[in-house]
Amino acid sequence: CKKAKAAVFSFLPILTWLPSYPVKQYLFSDVVSGLSTGVVQLPQGLAYAMLAAVPPVYGLYSSFYPVLLYTFFGTSRHISIGTFAVISLMIGGVAVREAPDDMFYFLPANGSNASAVLDVAARDTRRVQVAVVLTTLVGIIQFVLGLLRFGFVAIYLTEPLVRGFTTAAAVHVVVSQLKYLLGVKTPRFSGPLSAIYSIKAVLTDITSTNVTTLILGLSCLVFLYVIKDLNERFKKKLPVPIPGEIIVVIVSTGVSYGMSLSGDYKVDVVGEIPTGLLPPAVPDFSLLPRLVTDSFAVAIVGFSMGISLAKTFALKYSYSVDGNQELIALGLCNFFSSFFQTFAITCSMSRSLVQESTGGKTQIAGLLSSLVVLLVVVAIGFVFQPLPQTALAAIIMVNLLGMFKQFRDIPLLWRTSRIELAIWLVAFVASVLLGLDYGLLVALAFAILTVIYRTQSPKSGVLGHVPGTGLYCDVGDYEEAAEYEGIKIFHSNSSIYFANSDLYVNALKEKTGVNPERLQSARKAIQKQKKKANGSHNSPRKICSVTHEVLSINHVAEEQTNGQLGDRHSESDLEEAVFLEPLSTVHSIILDWTAANFIDSVGHVSLQVIKEYAAVDVQVVLAGCSSNLTALTAVVTY
Repeated sequence: CKKAKAAVFSFLPILTWLPSYPVKQYLFSDVVSGLSTGVVQLPQGLAYAMLAAVPPVYGLYSSFYPVLLYTFFGTSRHISIGTFAVISLMIGGVAVREAPDDMFYFLPANGSNASAVLDVAARDTRRVQVAVVLTTLVGIIQFVLGLLRFGFVAIYLTEPLVRGFTTAAAVHVVVSQLKYLLGVKTPRFSGPLSAIYSIKAVLTDITSTNVTTLILGLSCLVFLYVIKDLNERFKKKLPVPIPGEIIVVIVSTGVSYGMSLSGDYKVDVVGEIPTGLLPPAVPDFSLLPRLVTDSFAVAIVGFSMGISLAKTFALKYSYSVDGNQELIALGLCNFFSSFFQTFAITCSMSRSLVQESTGGKTQIAGLLSSLVVLLVVVAIGFVFQPLPQTALAAIIMVNLLGMFKQFRDIPLLWRTSRIELAIWLVAFVASVLLGLDYGLLVALAFAILTVIYRTQSPKSGVLGHVPGTGLYCDVGDYEEAAEYEGIKIFHSNSSIYFANSDLYVNALKEKTGVNPERLQSARKAIQKQKKKANGSHNSPRKICSVTHEVLSINHVAEEQTNGQLGDRHSESDLEEAVFLEPLSTVHSIILDWTAANFIDSVGHVSLQVIKEYAAVDVQVVLAGCSSNLTALTAVVTY
């Protein structure tokens, strides 16, 4: 019973906090936060549907069903689930690739000389099918990964990679919205170099800019930027942020309707928004085979965005989030919602900040924000049919300002970590040029290569003792660190495995200045010379080498007492012997393995260098071995 109860509570986190929900303390704050977030969610849902290449009403569907489900299955109290620019753009790229405009041109039946006409309704229907099937597959992948406890998978998307990737996504989003801001008719591109093709198409057709559309779009852009700046500057004094997006939506809709901008000035508007919710429908699973790779990319990026923001709020407010349960929650939200014609979702940073800053305490705020969207869908959706698309483009662009501020990472990373800067730049450049899907794969592969590079070429050095302390530091970095006479302490900050075993041995010989092969060759050369020099003498002389064997004082005294020392080296022997001075002043090498987590079989073989050192009378000992290396240490030492 206890295990069953724990499993149910883990699968439905709402049961852990709803029964003890403090109504008097939390309800008012959650209501204010929910209404404020819903007001922001409404225009963003309409706008981000344009990025997903589907009609705007599907953005409203995606702002209702997933938010409702996350209330029951999510573990974060503050993130706002729904449409997000990066995910919407990735879905839009897939939808345009699978249902390009070229597939839906037809010749009118009333004349052979007429030009082909684009069947917009058929195109949008097909793109919605693609987006819905992709969302279904994303939900399945996230749910399965959550059940398999793969919540750790997000750690492979490092912060520099994610920030470079999202900055590139912001560039793609702005480029895709230029045609709506200018009012020009250009096709939407997908795949490698799509951003360049889009800019070229806009510049080629820029002479046909709709001036009315441009003026209205720039006015919305400036107004939203001012409101965003005011909200940022006076966020401590304002009880709730000024809802700039909904003001723009209402005012631009009223202006468009009152001045008949669509009919008289050819301004593109949102168009028909059907009232009510669509009945559930089974996605067209015949599209699945072509969408597997894209669905994995969307699933991982969506989860990484959500869990990073969830952990940020959890740390701030001293509670915990479960990465595996978040995967399950997102998977269920995407899977079940896709049957109601939604596209993939994750959390939005801008809405989450609104939900948190307006006093949201629990996901009751998210539930109320979804009800605000539901009210619009079932009751007053038709009101927003005259809404100009250029206003939605302005909303999208202004919401991306935070992402463009990530360019400030470049000088910071230049000063702190050049490798992380390289990851950031590769993620950005690859995603801009190759598209978000291929760019993410390239960036992930490069990030893994940097890990191999760091372990393959670790920093190594000789340690010295800092007088008066128990510290041992690199003598190359610290002037006060002093070496012990005849002893070298070699340190490398990596494990020893097939990729760096040879480099480890080479660095050991170079840093310590003791190369056993050279010493062995030098010793043989000296012995050969001595033999030639003594070849003319009748009695052969013994050739002795001085070793650095250390005997205890008691042992020496005992041998002297028993006369053993004198017997061992008689005067005649000493006179005939030729002593060879040691070729190296180093008699001991200590290998510091504090940083070594593992040693594979190739690394084990490379450590046979210990025997080479023993052959030239240099003793090698190991220090700082972890428990899992103890057995191997015994084998190597033996």
